[in-house]
Amino acid sequence: MVKKEFTYRGKTLEELKKLSIEQFAELIPARERRSIKRGFTEQQKILLEKLRKKEPNIKTHCRNMIILPEMIDTKINVYDGKNFIAVRITPEMIGCRLGEFVLTRRKVAHSAPGIGATRSSASLSVK
Repeated sequence: MVKKEFTYRGKTLEELKKLSIEQFAELIPARERRSIKRGFTEQQKILLEKLRKKEPNIKTHCRNMIILPEMIDTKINVYDGKNFIAVRITPEMIGCRLGEFVLTRRKVAHSAPGIGATRSSASLSVK
């Protein structure tokens, strides 16, 4: 079985990495394109600098940062509101936002109701 080479909008990974941010913005969906054209926030600029320096343990709260081709094959710890969750950036994530891969809500698992929780439980004995 031949491994299929990754492409994004007809461009290979090597071609994507050679593009400037403005050229890359033309390939991504409108909402992300507008975000890039408005410019990065200070925190997003700091994150990009850390990525370019190849720092080993990158932590960020920038869940709205758009994944760029230069971020591929890095590990970023993204804040979920309580903990930092490690995210390994793969080529399929290009054009998405970091927060899409770190969920902020967990599944709620309720146990049985306690005494006094319902009207019928008031008549139960407390043994």
